[in-house]
Amino acid sequence: MSTREIKAAGLKALELATALLQRARRADPVAGVWEAADVQWWWRKPRRSDAAEKLFWVDDQGPVAGVLLTSWSDAAWQCDPVIVPGAAGPAPSAVWSRALEHARQHAAQGFEVPVSDDDLIFRELALGAGLTAGEQDRTAWLPAAERPSVSTPRAGFAIVDRTGGRDAPHPMQARNGEDVAQRLEQCSLYDPALDLAVEAADGRIAGYSLYWFDPITKLGLVEPVRVEDEFQRLGLARAMLSAGIERLAARGAERIKISYQTEAAAALYQGIGFRQTSTATWYQAQPA
Repeated sequence: MSTREIKAAGLKALELATALLQRARRADPVAGVWEAADVQWWWRKPRRSDAAEKLFWVDDQGPVAGVLLTSWSDAAWQCDPVIVPGAAGPAPSAVWSRALEHARQHAAQGFEVPVSDDDLIFRELALGAGLTAGEQDRTAWLPAAERPSVSTPRAGFAIVDRTGGRDAPHPMQARNGEDVAQRLEQCSLYDPALDLAVEAADGRIAGYSLYWFDPITKLGLVEPVRVEDEFQRLGLARAMLSAGIERLAARGAERIKISYQTEAAAALYQGIGFRQTSTATWYQAQPA
């Protein structure tokens, strides 16, 4: 099956990236770093990279490879070369070289390329290109059938979602800007019933978390999870997680994924039943 190269930006690029990552996940249950829901979560706020064209290679069924670009700030960019396992298309080395070339056109101050530590080909290409290994994170999975029972938050707190109060300021607005609710609504996998927060009796938001169900892959993703500092160690994160995971299972999620960096997060997620399956390394490309 022949492939052709196309370019897209904005919501069209998000649509293609979503389809690419869904196809990659259907081809392999664990390969790669990202789920389709990850790139939709990144859409939550305007970025310089929104207008940057992304590269895709497509066949008659859709994307088989791509180069995703994400700017976290003016100086911090991320480049993600993605290939559907087993699909006929460009060679990994060709996608990799195009990825670095394309990223350097937009990220004058350097960029990072996350690579799964199980991906021997991309690891070799990263080191061969002179990139420097930087931060790592860990990924864990939970079979929905092994999910914990739902924990009730302690007295004085309630778990709420966005189905009944979508005109109210979004709990993530302070960190992600006033457009966060509108931007999330533009995402095909966003569900306001899976957008949870813990509300204190006085109306303050004690924490929030967002759960993504992908009906194509039958997977759930948890991203993000946050409890504000003054409400730590009250069991609120576990209460939110158990409620959100239960809602994912009710929608048909067969497995749930979460990624993290800290030991505190590892203890929380492992206590719920998540089991680490892989790690990833962020390789740093210095300014040209």
